[in-house]
Amino acid sequence: MNYICSKCSLTMDVATKKSRCDCGGLWKLDFKPPKFDLSLLDRDNWSIFRYRVFMPLLGNEWENISLGEGMTPVIQFNEDVLLKMDYFMPTLSFKDRGAAVLISHCKSIGVDSVVQDSSGNAGNSVAAYCAKAGIDCEIFVPEGTSPKKIDMIISHNAKVNIVPGSRDNCANVCRAKSDREGKYYANHVYNPFFYEGTKTYIYEVYEQLNRIPENIFIPLGNGTLFIGIIKALEEFIESNIIDKMPRIIAVQSEYCSPFAKAVEMKTVKPVKVIPKPTMAEGIAIGEPMRGGEILEYIYKYNIEVITAPETRILEARALLASKGIYIEHTTAATYAAYMKYCELNGRTPALIPMCGAGLKSDH
Repeated sequence: MNYICSKCSLTMDVATKKSRCDCGGLWKLDFKPPKFDLSLLDRDNWSIFRYRVFMPLLGNEWENISLGEGMTPVIQFNEDVLLKMDYFMPTLSFKDRGAAVLISHCKSIGVDSVVQDSSGNAGNSVAAYCAKAGIDCEIFVPEGTSPKKIDMIISHNAKVNIVPGSRDNCANVCRAKSDREGKYYANHVYNPFFYEGTKTYIYEVYEQLNRIPENIFIPLGNGTLFIGIIKALEEFIESNIIDKMPRIIAVQSEYCSPFAKAVEMKTVKPVKVIPKPTMAEGIAIGEPMRGGEILEYIYKYNIEVITAPETRILEARALLASKGIYIEHTTAATYAAYMKYCELNGRTPALIPMCGAGLKSDH
């Protein structure tokens, strides 16, 4: 199995420790799963690895690394809204889907030390799975990251570096260390194995509902859930499970919306923005590294990109909490955007991800 450079098309064995091609292009994965069929599932396994026949796993390292991630319920929140409860995860966020696969891959190719940058959730997830795998871990987070997320990362015996400035600056500092010291960059944006985990979100929805909802809302920052969902839906089209892409509505923060601005201006790259402080810290990415790839998907499938009104994030969070759903602010931003969407377009039946637990952002 090989990586393919998204820029120059060079191929490289996936056992490489290089985080990207020498030309600067990010890796894509040369992997084509079998046609999706529920009969191929391992129904005795109650984690995302029940779908492992559709995943590019090397060996069986996942058996000792899995923390039981996945299989999160879909609940009927009201007449129109289905919620996928992805904060019902070992580290309380959907990022466990990708981290379980990425760190299993790291273990399978002999990686013993990693660095990673994150706004909090992905760092916590990578730290937890590295702890399970016996891999040394160092996480970089931007200033302003929830102290509770930092506490969780430290609890997994990972080293934490708090970096002044923006989320994008934090990523630059971490990548510089990876390049300088040759440590494996276990990053949820750079490494395509991460998306092979997040695509199980859709696998589960289909298994649970026996259908794919007509409208799917997805938070969009770096695109880790977005890319995984699109990959899975493309697999479903190729497998004749669905005949077309459902309506996808991608949600950005109104204070950091490089994709929304790109669609408005019809550009092929995200518009450069300087993020303003926002409660939706998990999607406050001013320079998304897979921006061109994400915009290709957006234009190919006529995906709508909307923004979450900052002034309604707390309102959305309180509304969900009043019905027993306690989420972090970034997740509330997606619901705030949904409420705004319905006000503009009328009632909209939809599937919405509950990505992170509320206790992580009480600061």
